[in-house]
Amino acid sequence: MKTLIFIGSNKSGSSREAIKAAERLGFFTVLLTDRELFLKQRLEFPDVHQMILANLTDNDQLIEKIKEIQTQGKQIVAILSFIDPFVHVAAALSKEFCSSTVSPEPIQLMEDKILTHELLKGLPVSPYFAKYTQGNSLSDFIREQKEDLPLVVKSPISTGSKDVLFAKNKKKLKKAIKKLLKKENEEVLVEEYLEGPQYLIEALVHNGKVHIVAIIEQEITFFKRFIVTGYCLLADMEKSFYNNLSKAVNTILEQFEMKNGACHLEMRLVNGEWKLVEVNPRISGGAMNRMIEIACGVNLVEETIKVFLGQEPNLVKRYNQFVYTHYLTVDSRGELMKVTGKNRCSRTPGVEEVFIKPKKGKILQTPLSMGDRYGYVIASSKVKEEAIKIAKESATEIKFHLKPLEISEKRIRERRGK
Repeated sequence: MKTLIFIGSNKSGSSREAIKAAERLGFFTVLLTDRELFLKQRLEFPDVHQMILANLTDNDQLIEKIKEIQTQGKQIVAILSFIDPFVHVAAALSKEFCSSTVSPEPIQLMEDKILTHELLKGLPVSPYFAKYTQGNSLSDFIREQKEDLPLVVKSPISTGSKDVLFAKNKKKLKKAIKKLLKKENEEVLVEEYLEGPQYLIEALVHNGKVHIVAIIEQEITFFKRFIVTGYCLLADMEKSFYNNLSKAVNTILEQFEMKNGACHLEMRLVNGEWKLVEVNPRISGGAMNRMIEIACGVNLVEETIKVFLGQEPNLVKRYNQFVYTHYLTVDSRGELMKVTGKNRCSRTPGVEEVFIKPKKGKILQTPLSMGDRYGYVIASSKVKEEAIKIAKESATEIKFHLKPLEISEKRIRERRGK
């Protein structure tokens, strides 16, 4: 029985759609998960043929679980992950247990932002960066950065927006570095703050050839963190824009020597020059796979699986249209009582999909991370402005009805700190 093993998955989004794609392709699917709740909700995962509870950070335990699966007579053809930080872990295990064409080394480099910066240092796409190592003089480090303020402060291994902090002066820089050091980071990365429109590029590499599958313009809102609240997948663009971006993407991926695999890059166009914000060795999560499928008919997670199996991906676009995804947030904190307006929103012409994440009883709050986005509306059109308008206007139909919490501000801060 040909089997695909997935290390980690979310309940929805790109990682879950990858499991569904594997089932459609005729494979027996196994999910190794560290979420006990998923086993309690087993009936909600019909596409997962076997679910196994495991500590995903314990490599020896993962190997043990995989060997147990083999003894059941299952032929493991690939081990995959679409979840940080397990993409490299899965690629390494796939190389050990299967004849994988995907090398784990480029993935490992991409998962570490400091290694990525050091690899790309000196290239036009690489912005200014510096790293602070715990134990060194923090005062000296901050003094060295004063001419480069404002700066963005990041954890080198986290992809979460909650670990991306903006420092406009020396005081804020010191506070941000100390905050991230408390999260068991031995090193902290500081980067040049880039001003200009930001784009997300979804790419698939097959036999050394880079295929740019989608280019998405991002709408970023600054609450207390940088939160992406809108994604516009571009159906067409100026030739010079595409050529310059393609050249920058190819330059970056050549440095990683990635021969096969998937990745997405976040880049900013700064005074006519492309600068890399970060690169991650997987498709973006959330609605990204659905956006691409709605825009052009390509199921990117399915084609990524084919690459991992040594097959040629089919990236031929069946049609071409603009797609805009508007993410839903709330402007106060409280317990969710109900959500109204979803059906009215769904019936709007041009709306392709409406997704609401939280259930009744969930505590919602104003955005501190991407995880504080509570749903989305996807709309499509042949015209960019129309797709944006449809998504945003129809989203106003959706209301999150919250019950205010009778908790002191001090208690709220304590809970957030846990």
